[in-house]
Amino acid sequence: MVLSIGFLGIGIILLIYGARLLVDGGSSLAKRLGISPLVIGLTIVSFGTSAPELVVNVVASIRGSAEIVIGNVIGSNIMNLLLILGISAVIFPLKVQSSTVWKEIPMSLLAALAVIIMANDAFIDGLTLNILSRSEGLVLLFFFIIFLYYTYGISKVVGEGPEVRVFGKGRSALMVLGGLTLLFLGGRAAVSGGVDIARALGVSEALIGFTILAMGTSLPELAASAVAAWRKQMDIAVGNVIGSNIFNIFFILGTSTVISAVPFKSAFNLDLGVLLLGTLIAFLTLFVGKRHVFERWQGGVFVGLYVTYLAFIIARG
Repeated sequence: MVLSIGFLGIGIILLIYGARLLVDGGSSLAKRLGISPLVIGLTIVSFGTSAPELVVNVVASIRGSAEIVIGNVIGSNIMNLLLILGISAVIFPLKVQSSTVWKEIPMSLLAALAVIIMANDAFIDGLTLNILSRSEGLVLLFFFIIFLYYTYGISKVVGEGPEVRVFGKGRSALMVLGGLTLLFLGGRAAVSGGVDIARALGVSEALIGFTILAMGTSLPELAASAVAAWRKQMDIAVGNVIGSNIFNIFFILGTSTVISAVPFKSAFNLDLGVLLLGTLIAFLTLFVGKRHVFERWQGGVFVGLYVTYLAFIIARG
């Protein structure tokens, strides 16, 4: 048990540090190639903060740990939406651009709704088993391509992106290689430790995915949004959360199900419902009080909702 906890902890640390190296090294190389800071922020930085979730899910898919695949994605998205967005709003009220209100948040809502429809074969099609198939994974990846096209379009009209620190070409390449290596090792260690802990405690792997793994892999998003809110970079604070949620479902869950079809337990519909309802509440919140602003008190409500959800899933086991 102690060894398993150690593997999990080391794995999460390696995932976080590996993502940081990948972002810094990749951003430096891109800057040297003349790519704009905004495009770097919308691609490399977004990918880097979601890389821990991607690696954990790919490893879990290869191992056949379907509950971790589902739990990590849904748990990370709920944490992003309620806890990270809530904490960021508490730090500083977040004014949201019109494009985020009317395009990106609805796209995040569409992503959650698409998974609910795809995962409930027994209810919708009358089949005996709920499963996210490889073909449905490909559909999610096609949605991701549309999202990338949209991102490329707004990169031409939105202002500057995050500051990029430039290193030498050799050092940048080594940082990218080192980041990828740490992500691979960290993903294996985190999944192995998480599965062993679940078996030792007699709880489901899903609980580990919804809680410990979701929290650990979401730490880069928490750091990015909290720092952005502190610096009053509101677009980055909000965009990181919403963009990550879209990325997690369309790309990470899509990639995971293409690797291996994922059985879906009906009990997870409640968690998907929390994600769907939370996204809808986030949208409606922007029309309560100050228009298109997440206020501090609303951020506090979001954090309270996450704590309530966390207590529920722990009690559920």
